[in-house]
Amino acid sequence: MPQTLPQALDSAVVRSWCSLALEALGREREEIDSINVYPVADGDTGTNLYLTVESASQAVEAVFAAITVPDFADTVRAMAHGALIGARGNSGTILSQLLRGMSEVLAEGRDGDHLARALGRASVSAREAVAHPVEGTILTVAAAAASAAAEGSRDVAAVARAAYAGARTALEATPAQLAVLERAGVVDAGGRGLVAVLGALVEAVSGQAPARDRRAPRGAAPVLEPCSAAGPAYEVIYLLEADRAAVTRLRERLDALGDSLVVVGGDGLWNVHVHVDDAGAAVEAGIEAGRPHRIRITHFGTSGGAGGHGAAGRAGASGTQAPGERAGRAVVAVLPGEGLARLCAEAGATTVLARPGEPPASGELVDAIRRAGAREVVLLPNDAALRHTAAAAAEQVRAEGIRVALVPTRAAVQGIAALAVHEPERRFDEDVVAMTAAAGATRYGELAVAERQSFTSAGVCQAGDVLGLIDGDVAVIGQDVRATAVTVLNRMLSAGGELVTLVLAEDAPEDLAARLEAHVRGTHLAVDTVTYPGGPQAPLLLIGVE
Repeated sequence: MPQTLPQALDSAVVRSWCSLALEALGREREEIDSINVYPVADGDTGTNLYLTVESASQAVEAVFAAITVPDFADTVRAMAHGALIGARGNSGTILSQLLRGMSEVLAEGRDGDHLARALGRASVSAREAVAHPVEGTILTVAAAAASAAAEGSRDVAAVARAAYAGARTALEATPAQLAVLERAGVVDAGGRGLVAVLGALVEAVSGQAPARDRRAPRGAAPVLEPCSAAGPAYEVIYLLEADRAAVTRLRERLDALGDSLVVVGGDGLWNVHVHVDDAGAAVEAGIEAGRPHRIRITHFGTSGGAGGHGAAGRAGASGTQAPGERAGRAVVAVLPGEGLARLCAEAGATTVLARPGEPPASGELVDAIRRAGAREVVLLPNDAALRHTAAAAAEQVRAEGIRVALVPTRAAVQGIAALAVHEPERRFDEDVVAMTAAAGATRYGELAVAERQSFTSAGVCQAGDVLGLIDGDVAVIGQDVRATAVTVLNRMLSAGGELVTLVLAEDAPEDLAARLEAHVRGTHLAVDTVTYPGGPQAPLLLIGVE
């Protein structure tokens, strides 16, 4: 039976597009890295595009996790927002703006005509975001895709195929437009990544992947000029909360400081990318414009190949790497709150802060593992949703000679339990087994406030209800934080326990910790209780029972 092609896009197609694009970039990442010679020959364009799409895909999956059939406009906006907050490198930042431009039009309509217009808006907005556009780059490929999409059929699949074909043709012509590509004998790496993303769009809307070019990439092993030979020494990237007027002034200041300036975003949140010699001045300019966070600084001379970030850091993360040598063993932990991050950093862990709605991507975990500066690393994701991301990060650094063990902790309290039994002096395998056993013996609970009406495993909840989760499932629906917390604690202790760990957010009721501690003392005499501050942005209450 012939396949019925969609006449309009829907949320499921967007979800499929993100997944297929991530798969395609994962398959082609190393080849794209290998032909990366512009604007800096640092061999990470494929990796940066992969991490950008990974963040977009995670944002879309979060929408589907919250709502079974999400609104199409909400889905495309989530895709664009995820790409914005996770954008990496020059090409990743431009790709995020391409997706944002598309989302602005697709939120208004889902047919082939709107898809063609969306590609046009994407090309224009991306070009406007680049301080000094250069032909023969991803911008050229995007423009060709938009031009081809604007001609002919208005069928969704036909528009996608036309855009893909136009992009491929433009990609082959990039060496003739940019001398550095011609010298290296390669096509533009960012443009090739965009072709992969558009190929995934064709497959998502038609059910058939376009025929892949089986030829070896032109100049798959080009002779690259050293990154330090010319141009600025640092790449600086950060998210910035600021108004449009402040961003306009920031563009002017950063343009005077360096090159490869790309500023994308809008509605108060921006992603800033620039190459400079004075990284501190670029960050200071961001501070004057608004509130920068997720600051990443990479020294091109020490990036260490594909995806390398020699001086990269994450705002709110802790841990350093001693130059010249590696320590014996380290623990890297993802924590949902500054209080927990400080607690685990004091215990010797390298920490990665997971902000609400902004789960770290695999590249950020790779950065943290490298910063830990150890030959052996135990990785604690502390979130069931991060397990695959953490596994990808572990696999990447293993290729660099770092021995990494992933302990599949599903909550921060399990990570605390694992860290408590960590002994770097014993054999690595024994240490990992002990930490895994401690995490596995810890039941975890959480209190959260429902944002909307929805169906849960405990029934229907309304916006504002207090939800008590046990081992990831909603077990209690209540109206009072204190009463719901007591109910959850009782259920968790009904199976026994020796130690209760409480982690409270900064905005939790002042007497909540004292009330729960008193309740445990009065009903379970043999059970000890320990309380930690979660700090701002932490979940309302985390409970661990060992």
